[in-house]
Amino acid sequence: MDRLIYTALTGMNSAMDRQRAVANNLANASTPGFRQEIFAVTPATLRDGSIEARALAKGLVRGADMTTAQVNRTSQPLDIAVEGEALIAYQAPGGGEVYSRRGDLRVGASGLLANGEGLPVLGESGAPITVPAGFQLAIAPDGTVLAADPAAPDVAAQALDKIKLVSPEGSRLVKGIDSFLTVPGGGALPGDPTARVTPGALEQSNVQTAETLVQMIEAQRAYEQRAKIIQTAGQLDEAGSRLLSMS
Repeated sequence: MDRLIYTALTGMNSAMDRQRAVANNLANASTPGFRQEIFAVTPATLRDGSIEARALAKGLVRGADMTTAQVNRTSQPLDIAVEGEALIAYQAPGGGEVYSRRGDLRVGASGLLANGEGLPVLGESGAPITVPAGFQLAIAPDGTVLAADPAAPDVAAQALDKIKLVSPEGSRLVKGIDSFLTVPGGGALPGDPTARVTPGALEQSNVQTAETLVQMIEAQRAYEQRAKIIQTAGQLDEAGSRLLSMS
């Protein structure tokens, strides 16, 4: 059978993988701080240094688009929008650090400062930030978490810890299926003492809904085109068999 059918099959698989990536981007169009996935398809084989006409296709998520998104004011004291290229460090469910621009922070039932997905925010020491029960919280532009006791209004707010803000510059990051960024091999990014945040605001997802819908249509059409190629290859194979039988 003509190997065209196998070439088209790898193209169909790549189109399906692209649809999954696009669907994930679309599903997170309203998730604060979300970074859309970048998908690319490359030929899996080369011949004499040039792309082979019937090269097998291989599609993968190559990384995250780190383009800054729109920042909206929320007036919530624990919402923060990270300025520049810095990232917020969170404690992963299995330990270690993960990074995100998501800044919808809340105090959990256990007293830990966490984001909207429940991941604890890490302090500069690398430990989760714990908040005293009943205290009023505020976050300074440098990421310092301030706590004031309502029972002592004359006492100035005390600094509990400082949110660990890290710099991704010069470091390789990979994006997991949980949409968080990690350093390959379990490493950690260095802290950025110059990083700043905007309290009472949230950075939105950088997914462009209209553009993402177009990408989904393109992926669906690419899948259908390759399915037609397989059908055509089968018809050509049957026609060739009939000619051979006649001779």
